[in-house]
Amino acid sequence: MKKLKDETLFRLIRDYLSIYLPYQKCCSPNTIKSYRETFNQLFDFMTFEKSIPLPDVTFETINSQMISDYLDWLEKERHCSVSSRNQRLAGIRSFFKYAGKMDLTVTVFQNELQKIPFKQTVSKTVDFMTEEALKAVLAQPDTNTKTGIRNLFFMILMYDTGARNQELLDLKVKDFHAHSKTPCVHLTGKGNKKRIVPVMAKTVEHFRNYVKLFHPEDSSERYLFYTVRHGIHQQMSDDNVARFMKKYGNAARKVCADVPKNLHPHLFRHSRSIHLYRAGMPLALLSEWLGHAQLETTMIYAYADTEMKRDAIQKATGNHSPLMTNDQPPCWKGDDQIIRRLYGLK
Repeated sequence: MKKLKDETLFRLIRDYLSIYLPYQKCCSPNTIKSYRETFNQLFDFMTFEKSIPLPDVTFETINSQMISDYLDWLEKERHCSVSSRNQRLAGIRSFFKYAGKMDLTVTVFQNELQKIPFKQTVSKTVDFMTEEALKAVLAQPDTNTKTGIRNLFFMILMYDTGARNQELLDLKVKDFHAHSKTPCVHLTGKGNKKRIVPVMAKTVEHFRNYVKLFHPEDSSERYLFYTVRHGIHQQMSDDNVARFMKKYGNAARKVCADVPKNLHPHLFRHSRSIHLYRAGMPLALLSEWLGHAQLETTMIYAYADTEMKRDAIQKATGNHSPLMTNDQPPCWKGDDQIIRRLYGLK
């Protein structure tokens, strides 16, 4: 294996990922996974785009210009969003802050990275499904097959709980409390935050049917949703979810034009939130139900619901307003792998 030019860099990365984040910061496995992906992606960029072999990477090469080029590459070549760009920058800054505390000679590199600003994000409207579109999507899985039953239950549970995709994939059988006085699901969200979300009776029915097929024996410690490869049960991947949702979305759009062009997991969360808000759930309660750290995050649903705004304006306008007429309702992935394993990047 080629000798590393800067072993301190890789040692600090290893300690950051395997000691600091999990044991001192108590970060969740998903958060640590995200930071690890950031470094792997950065090193891939430096190797393939800048022709700098992994063993030759040093603190000096990870300068502000290199990081700026990497972030621009993310946006232009990988088509990542501004939010993803900012998330990667935050991860790199966080490591350099830690490295600066562990080794004062790194401080100069840490300070240089402060020159790179976070990019302003443009506020977007929240996409969601109408109830008719949701019904069309849920009608697509073939419930005469085990896969269809699993996929239908996944989407029903996602909508009913408003859970994030990873929260649902991380569920164990024991996390679904179907026999409680109030049936509920125990979710683990961002930052390892726990929350309990009640589920409807119909969802409990689907759960019981699903468990009979997929968990006939005592398997409380197993992942609720899984795939089988070479006879081994493993946690279902987000890629698998994306595939079947795309398939069902395309099929449902043929019978319901309201089905969004890009059917993705978070759309179920947005849709449930909008529907609950329309039904009168206060924003503070909706924020707690969604597992938002700040109420401001939940405010997007208040700004998003044009239908509620239209109804309110219609009521305030009155029947005798010149704006109201009977006939016109109001219109709106040799050595590199070894190095990565040795230093906790794999």
